[in-house]
Amino acid sequence: MGSGDPYNRTDKLEETLLEALVARLEARGKHHYFQKMMHEYFDMMEIDTKDDVLDMGCGTGVAARAVAARPGFSGKVLGIDKSPFLVQAAERISKEEGDNGRVTFQVGDSGDLNLEDNRFDAVIAHTLVSHVDDPSAVIKEAARLVRPGGMVGIFDGDYASMTFGQKDPIKNKHDDERLIKSVVTNPYVMRQMPRLLKEAGLESVACFPYVLAEIGKADFWLPGIESFKKIMPAAGEMSDQEAAAWAEGLMASSKEGTFFGASNYYGYVARKP
Repeated sequence: MGSGDPYNRTDKLEETLLEALVARLEARGKHHYFQKMMHEYFDMMEIDTKDDVLDMGCGTGVAARAVAARPGFSGKVLGIDKSPFLVQAAERISKEEGDNGRVTFQVGDSGDLNLEDNRFDAVIAHTLVSHVDDPSAVIKEAARLVRPGGMVGIFDGDYASMTFGQKDPIKNKHDDERLIKSVVTNPYVMRQMPRLLKEAGLESVACFPYVLAEIGKADFWLPGIESFKKIMPAAGEMSDQEAAAWAEGLMASSKEGTFFGASNYYGYVARKP
């Protein structure tokens, strides 16, 4: 049994759990709901006009590849993650999808990167800040690395709002709380983002709020439920049997058309003065 958010310690996990995380990140990142949210804040950042882009905490490279694949983008993207396993996965997936030479990946800690000040035209932190111990340090690092006039895009879930409907409301609340403890380090961080951006010396440009809810049948949430079934026991919040029963109940509700699953997400765009 482990303890807490596995996305916070991807440099220390066993390969079987890392493989589950890779599958989850890729399934989520390629879903049309996520693609729409991602490209909306990319558009606001005017990402196609940027020559040098940094993707902090890149994971499997979902955001980095999405930027590089945009028809109007002709710059370079550097993806950095603290997990050698995820960096290798990002490199492999990029090649499988037809690497256009615009993306490179390397290992590094997004809270303290050994890169020069003002290096990038744009910095992205896509589904990173909810999983780090010190979100403020990551945002300040993004502010240090982006050039004056450059853009910072931060996207993540407001995971304190994540919930899956079950018949018993008391058990429902308890299971939601155990799930949130299992998969995220800072469930409230997107509510703190206006203040964190200001403290980092960044000027807010736009915020995109979303409610990602599926009612009746599950689609977007199905790969998530499969990964949560493995993550909750690894985080020490449920036994294998409890997690399996939780997942089976939600799958059954989807089959019978009574599923409910939802979470809020936010995309913030800021500029360095």
